Amino acid sequence: MSFWRLILTLELGSTALWRPIARSYRAPVCKNSSTAAFSSSMATRPAPRAEAQSIPLDVLYEDDDVIAINKVAGMTVHAGAGNISGTLVNALLGRGQALSRAGDPLRPGIVHRLDKETSGVILVAKNDAAHARLGEAFRQRAIAKTYIALVQGVLGEKSGRIELAIGRDPIHRMRMTTQRKSWHGAAVANPREARTDWKALAKIGGTTLVEVQLHTGRTHQIRVHFSALKHPVVDDTLYGAARELRVDTVTLPPLGRNFLHAAKLGFAQPRTGAWIEVRAVLPAELRDYLKKLCDAAGEPQSRIDAALAGYL
Repeated sequence: MSFWRLILTLELGSTALWRPIARSYRAPVCKNSSTAAFSSSMATRPAPRAEAQSIPLDVLYEDDDVIAINKVAGMTVHAGAGNISGTLVNALLGRGQALSRAGDPLRPGIVHRLDKETSGVILVAKNDAAHARLGEAFRQRAIAKTYIALVQGVLGEKSGRIELAIGRDPIHRMRMTTQRKSWHGAAVANPREARTDWKALAKIGGTTLVEVQLHTGRTHQIRVHFSALKHPVVDDTLYGAARELRVDTVTLPPLGRNFLHAAKLGFAQPRTGAWIEVRAVLPAELRDYLKKLCDAAGEPQSRIDAALAGYL
């Protein structure tokens, strides 16, 4: 209830009398010119919208309805707190790209996201019809999402499934967490079911290279799930990874990003229904890091190359 409504209610003794009087009541004009100017500017300020910027993009696939981009690590998908430029959306608009307008004006075309420090395939809708169909496909889990990750420690099995609900960390609000990782008995905020399947591709230098199938799309899902297993993604210090990886007597320099890459995405073309599969090769900085890891562990690079056949 506003201040003036409260005053009238107290004077008149009944909220039922409010509506007819409100139509003829006019609040006093503020005499402070600076406050009035501020109020006026707030009232007329246009809603924020994404702006076009000339930023190079690696286009993996494009048709009349969708465009698939190989996002680089370090690029935010759309504007948010502290990120108003240099985003994927800014870059798409900068190439004159038509994008769906069904959602938030700050994220036209965006139907799913990748974390800032995750690279790889991201799918964008060019029109509202494509946006609606792709959004439904993601909700129905009809999109095939494959990632490559390097995690700390040696996983004991050849493959596995992680089914742990994920919610906002009650203590560290920038993080997500699972029920088993909650702190001091505090309840995890709004936990949602999440499923991650993984297969070990190679074990080297106290790490495991894994292929990951994502069946749900929770925030930071892969990072949270492997952290819960006490095998955080390499260089993911937010979720417990070491700042530097040590292999025997060799300390590798920080990678500078998470070792997590969206390598493959399969989807039904929203207009025709034809199945399309898009791949993004492993970025150079991740290949270089694997080479350093092999050298430190005294292992041949060829073993990793064989394990990553189809992703290099």
